[in-house]
Amino acid sequence: MSLTVMPDPVLPEVLHVRAPRHGDARGWFSETYNERAFREAGFTSPFVQDNHSRSAEAGTLRGLHYQAPPAAQAKLVRCTRGRLLDVVVDIRAGSPRFGKATLVTLAEADGLQLFVPEGFAHGFCTLEPGSEVMYKVTAYYAPEHDFGIAFDDPALGLAWPYPLEALTLSARDRKHPRLDDAPRHFEFAEAGA
Repeated sequence: MSLTVMPDPVLPEVLHVRAPRHGDARGWFSETYNERAFREAGFTSPFVQDNHSRSAEAGTLRGLHYQAPPAAQAKLVRCTRGRLLDVVVDIRAGSPRFGKATLVTLAEADGLQLFVPEGFAHGFCTLEPGSEVMYKVTAYYAPEHDFGIAFDDPALGLAWPYPLEALTLSARDRKHPRLDDAPRHFEFAEAGA
């Protein structure tokens, strides 16, 4: 398995990961995760849990979520059905990119995966009905360390694909604090420091 790994142009710690697809008249096959290939590509934290969500309607927004230390999670996210806008926000205090976001379209059709490291809030908005997302995480779900950032924080300037009043969210996701009001769970550290 030969992975293609590229840093995101806005948040270089976020990685775009593509595993090869092999197609023929039947369709295609892809080895979406191989521990050895990921280790050789520089991924060092083991994944311990797989999550899978399905959203019935387009315009379903989940996020912006993160787990705080000592249960901080990195995620490897992919869309297995439909299409979605994936959003990642740098929430590391002291980061030169603190509060900056990257928006990436993930789709069943192209197989792109997104690696979201610890210290970043993550969410997505579905672009098609019946969209499904699968993601691997490096720490088990820990409700006492589960936090979020407001999806509609004007300081983030997120361009959601639907009007805010048309989005479908959980009651919990409507109540997250703005980034400036949220606890600072992560500190920026220079690479190699």
